[in-house]
Amino acid sequence: MFGLTVRSRNAFSQLGAGFKSLMGGELKGMTENLTNSRNEVMGRMLEAARARGGNAVIGMRFDTSEMGDTWTEICAYGTAVVAVPVDDAARQTAVELGYGQGASATSPA
Repeated sequence: MFGLTVRSRNAFSQLGAGFKSLMGGELKGMTENLTNSRNEVMGRMLEAARARGGNAVIGMRFDTSEMGDTWTEICAYGTAVVAVPVDDAARQTAVELGYGQGASATSPA
């Protein structure tokens, strides 16, 4: 499964980040943009997993690449699986997270 987005910062943000990088320190706007982008692609990947009947993704990775001078492609990918709780505590957690609804916390989901 994968989730994908292509992002671009506006020219003024890029210019401001360029000046900030000369002085050193965190580029907070860029950090926030990357965080939002990663969360977006993970959500898309999980939606794709659910559409195929999965309830978890294992072996998840991020990949990024530059497209042109100002675009960044961000991809999250992994293997969709159906995770089955193996003990009562795991079954209870699954029920609390919305998986296995309709099954009791003490019987297999």
